[in-house]
Amino acid sequence: MTFRTRFAPSPTGPLHLGHAYSALVAFDMAKAEHGQFLLRIEDTDTARARDYWESQIYDDLHWLGLSWETPVLRQSEHLQRYNLSLMQLADRGFIYPCSCRRSDIRAALSAPQEGAPLAPGVYPGTCRMRDMDSRQPGDALRMDLAKALEQMPEIRLIETGLKHAGTHTVNPAHLIQEIGDPVLGRKEIETPSYVLAAVIDDAAQEITHVVRGEDLYQTTFLQVLLQHLLDLPTPIYHHHRLIRDEAGKRLAKRDDSKAIAKYRDEGTTVADLRSLVGLPQSPDSYC
Repeated sequence: MTFRTRFAPSPTGPLHLGHAYSALVAFDMAKAEHGQFLLRIEDTDTARARDYWESQIYDDLHWLGLSWETPVLRQSEHLQRYNLSLMQLADRGFIYPCSCRRSDIRAALSAPQEGAPLAPGVYPGTCRMRDMDSRQPGDALRMDLAKALEQMPEIRLIETGLKHAGTHTVNPAHLIQEIGDPVLGRKEIETPSYVLAAVIDDAAQEITHVVRGEDLYQTTFLQVLLQHLLDLPTPIYHHHRLIRDEAGKRLAKRDDSKAIAKYRDEGTTVADLRSLVGLPQSPDSYC
């Protein structure tokens, strides 16, 4: 099987050093294995996605020396595919509508709870007993995580990142406490969440290795569960370290001072940038 990985940015702001690091690691790994590197545009957030940010993504990545297979997959062009998978899960009883606002969730979490405590911000299951026939305009669609986990009592994945290398399993009770019932369909528009869309696209693009930041490590167990429920293959995962600012905070798109375009405009070379993020100059090895 051909080694195939991808970089999947959202066109909602400028790419920064953290994006550069992730894209370069994925590209270098593919080159080292004589494989393929793909680009995916995750543009389902229509409220914030902009054409000019997408154009800048291409400019930034070309400047970094990256090339990719074409055509580029744009998620906004595949909404029907995601909704079909969402309805497949709903038909099996794993999905329910939820009308809770953030204030409702905060109020529910502040009330006394039975059983193991949930992590801060985890949805407490207020609407879990609703069925799909009760869905109203504006409702989100959540997955009944406990019910879904009955189909897969053990979640296992292979990780090659330096921090988490090895075969990993997660206790279902831990996943429920730390993640809770996730939103798979957004209430604002008829589009899927990142968690679901990425799973479907990784299968459609035959991705063998998912390369991304360690901040998404916990989400991976949920995605492995979705792969099982939808009868999709599970890639190998590589969660890399995050690039942080001088205060140790993870970079965000609003931090324009770390934008790739700014470094390019100031005369920084690609070799300089690779050194800045701690990457070798050759794709024959990576860190």
